[in-house]
Amino acid sequence: MPRDPDIAVVGAGILGLAVARELLQRRPGRRVVVLERETEIARHQTGNNSGVIHAGIYYQPGSLKARLCVEGMKRMYAFCEERGIAHEKVGKLIIATGPHELDRLDELERRGTANGVPGLRRVDATGLREIEPHATGIAALHSPETGIADFPGVARALADDVRELGGEIRLGIAVDGMHKRAKGVELTTSQGPLAAGSAVVCAGLWADRLAVAAGESPDPRIVPFRGAYLRMRPEARHLVKGLIYPVPDPDLPFLGVHLTRHISGQVWLGPTALLVGARDAYRLGRIRPRDLAESLAWPGTWRVVRRFWRTGVDELRMAVSHRAFVAACRAYVPELRPEHVERRGGPAGIRAQAVGRDGRLVDDFLLAEAEGALHVRNAPSPAATSSLALAALIADKLENARS
Repeated sequence: MPRDPDIAVVGAGILGLAVARELLQRRPGRRVVVLERETEIARHQTGNNSGVIHAGIYYQPGSLKARLCVEGMKRMYAFCEERGIAHEKVGKLIIATGPHELDRLDELERRGTANGVPGLRRVDATGLREIEPHATGIAALHSPETGIADFPGVARALADDVRELGGEIRLGIAVDGMHKRAKGVELTTSQGPLAAGSAVVCAGLWADRLAVAAGESPDPRIVPFRGAYLRMRPEARHLVKGLIYPVPDPDLPFLGVHLTRHISGQVWLGPTALLVGARDAYRLGRIRPRDLAESLAWPGTWRVVRRFWRTGVDELRMAVSHRAFVAACRAYVPELRPEHVERRGGPAGIRAQAVGRDGRLVDDFLLAEAEGALHVRNAPSPAATSSLALAALIADKLENARS
């Protein structure tokens, strides 16, 4: 174990690595160590998402997501360009399929305009087919700056920078807790105690446990939602040029089942958003007793279930039915057929969704500052897009806390 670093960063996903890089760039010579429980970086949310660089359309103006997504998108494109990381501005359509969705489309347009989303424009049925010839709807928002990138590649480049700047990345070291010391904090790890001047916890799916272990509030709790994708067969990929999304439910932080051209050249359908029994339930049937017990014991979980039980039934149906999954996408790409989509073997990721005791689905980045530590309590999508900008904000907060 390294001895007494100035700052310990917990978690080697894209955000933790971006934070470590930002801290080292600001103060060369600073002793920074990144601790990761897995034996590789970017194992969870960073390495298991659709790879979309979001433009900032969905988020409430004035929120951290709104500000940091737009800024983060620009930084992410620049970083990918500088480092030769695969990326492409393929553009996105958010399609209203009927009059009942126009008010929600209006609200998305208002938010995107207020957030400064570049190039955002409204198109009619003819205009959307000029962009996506096989899509259909009565109106859409077109975001030409939305794109795709190799986020695991970004994480690897950030890790290279951390090491070149003198930081350490220690893999296979789980952090189970921390407590305040007279000077700094002490982390309890699987390889013994580690003293540090301060700590930044970017633990994703385990963020709440570390916060509680450090004496912070148990509210909100991380409740895992599994997002599964299906892959389109190569002969049908011509049906999708870029990114095709539905108008989302404004009461949920999920964007609905959509069609995504992945940086690999594949086209993905999804994701679902199914509450699951393990924080690493990449296989649908995986259950970890502690994870399941914590979700079931949390009052907010039951309030979410009661409020959105119809949505939950739909998600369960798509999780078990290939045809139901495809039918959800046919609403805006009617030429799509079940035979165009592979039945099995699609990727899956787990969204670390913070849920309040009152059943509120936390829909913004949530940072909790404590003496000697900063906890990232909620950072789901668009955290990958926003990671470089969010890392700068975290570094600012650490510097302000020390001054």
